[in-house]
Amino acid sequence: MLRKKLFKAAAAGLAAMVCLSGCAASQKKEGTYLVTMVTDTGGINDQSFNQSSWEGLESFNQKTGADVRYIESKQASDFTTNMDRACDAYSDLVWGIGFSLADSLINIASYNPDIHFAIVDQSFEDTPMNVTGVTFRAEESSFLAGYVAGMSTKTDRVGYIGAMKTFVNDQFEYGFLAGVQFAAQERGVPIQVDEQFTESYSDVAKAKAIANKMYSSGCDIIYHSVGGAGYGAIESAKENKKYIIGVDSDQSYLAPDNVLTSALKNVNVAVEELSTKAMNGEDIGGKTFDFGLSDNGVGLPKENKNMDPEVYQKTMEVQERIINGEIDPPSTEETYKAWLSENGIQ
Repeated sequence: MLRKKLFKAAAAGLAAMVCLSGCAASQKKEGTYLVTMVTDTGGINDQSFNQSSWEGLESFNQKTGADVRYIESKQASDFTTNMDRACDAYSDLVWGIGFSLADSLINIASYNPDIHFAIVDQSFEDTPMNVTGVTFRAEESSFLAGYVAGMSTKTDRVGYIGAMKTFVNDQFEYGFLAGVQFAAQERGVPIQVDEQFTESYSDVAKAKAIANKMYSSGCDIIYHSVGGAGYGAIESAKENKKYIIGVDSDQSYLAPDNVLTSALKNVNVAVEELSTKAMNGEDIGGKTFDFGLSDNGVGLPKENKNMDPEVYQKTMEVQERIINGEIDPPSTEETYKAWLSENGIQ
């Protein structure tokens, strides 16, 4: 196997690692198909895209018997080291979970052309033949979340807590803002949206402080898209007896009386589907696969006990209009401004 070592053995000890079977630094058993995922800094139990990705690999393992493992990244400086460790185990497929790993993944992939790599939330202009990009139309589920918030608010003031300004996070932000304004237009009332960013996916305390301030300022519903830091915002909702909208996975179990709904990003579906394709020898390299409402890549949970059934029914009608192309949720500031203009919203 063609390999170019990038690090000394001592450097490998920098990364924390937990595995389902054995460890990623030990080589796979002969005749097995090995998939290793490298997490973003939110960790494997972030109740968000890292955890959802792992659930997809666990399902893949149960259905195929393939060997699946993960390596946790505690900080961004772990990414390249952890990718290299995954290659040391002679993984057949290495997943990078999150766009933050893009540079590390592309770098390691260039030295390991006989290993396939896939990455969540990233596409490339010129995708290498041993790399697969996976993107999600998060603006679609976020639009639904915004519509739910706009139709459910009693104070006509809602909040959005984002992590940081990136092309991926813009999908959540502007999809949500548009959904709120769509509901405001339908109701014929102005709805204020407070926005603030944590600049982190792991700062639970900051997310909680932001949520506390929003609730005390009059917001009765908040949508968070801050990964593991969202624990803080959810805890704030519980303490303030207000509603919050979860992200990536159904987070209702974290606060059964306070989670209004969750904007699902079914990373598990994509990870399992593409891992299966790769194991079966299908050609997925050099491509980007995009998942949205139409293929169960994003959406809302079917069970939402805190949501008015009529609001849910109306939301499902909006969902169908998105799927059939009648509504095109914006994903950037530019498309959001254009969307407002096209819909006659000031």
